[in-house]
Amino acid sequence: MKYFPVFLDINARNCLVIGGGSVGTRKALALVESGANVTVISPAVTDTLKSLARRGTINLKTRTYCSADMEGMFLVFGATNQETLNRQIYQDAERLNMLCNIADRPAVCNFILPATVKRGDLVIAISTSGKSPAFAKELRKHLETQFGDEYATLLTLMGGIRSLLLKEKHAPEEHKPIFNRIIQSGIIDLIKADKKEEIDTLLRIILGDGYKFDDLMGLDHG
Repeated sequence: MKYFPVFLDINARNCLVIGGGSVGTRKALALVESGANVTVISPAVTDTLKSLARRGTINLKTRTYCSADMEGMFLVFGATNQETLNRQIYQDAERLNMLCNIADRPAVCNFILPATVKRGDLVIAISTSGKSPAFAKELRKHLETQFGDEYATLLTLMGGIRSLLLKEKHAPEEHKPIFNRIIQSGIIDLIKADKKEEIDTLLRIILGDGYKFDDLMGLDHG
C-alpha cells in the first residue's frame, strides 16, 4: 500500500467518533484541537467526553451507532472493540465516499494516522505505511529529543517577519533568500538560549530597522 501524505483542514467540518473509551476520547480531543465540529456516539463514555459535552465542545449521543449517523459527516473514526460494528462503520463510510479510520485496523481504513511530533505550528509526521507502528513511535521519541519548544518560537517569529514583509511592495519571491539567511544564521540556538538582544541584532543586520523579537512575537499572523 502506497499512502498519499496530506494534512487536512477540518476546521468547522462535521466529524464523527464512534466509541467512547480512551481511544475514542483521544480521537475526539484531536479533532476538537483542529477546530472540527465533533459528534461522539457510544452507549458508554469517559468522564472527559461527558465534560466536553457539558461545555458544549462536542455533541454527545449516548446510544448505539446507526448508519444514518454518517449523514453530513466529513470523516469518521471508529474506536470500538466490536469487529462487526467496525466493519459496518467502514462499509457505511465507503458507500458515502467518506474518510474513515478504524483504530488499529488498517485493513478497514481508507486513511491511517501518522505518529506526530508537535511544537506549536510545527508538525512532524512519521509513517511506516502501516508496516510497523511501533517503529514509527520509536522514531517519534527520537525526534522529540531533537526538536524542542524553540522551534515553535521560531515559527511564530518567522510568521511575524513574513507578515511585515508582505506589507512591503516588492515581489513575495524576493523573500526566499531573506528567510534562508535567517534560518541559516544560527537563530534557533539564540532562541533556545533566550538571547533576545542578540536576536534583535541579527534581525537588524538581515532585515534592517523595525524588526524586534518581542514585537514580532506579538503580531497577529492571521
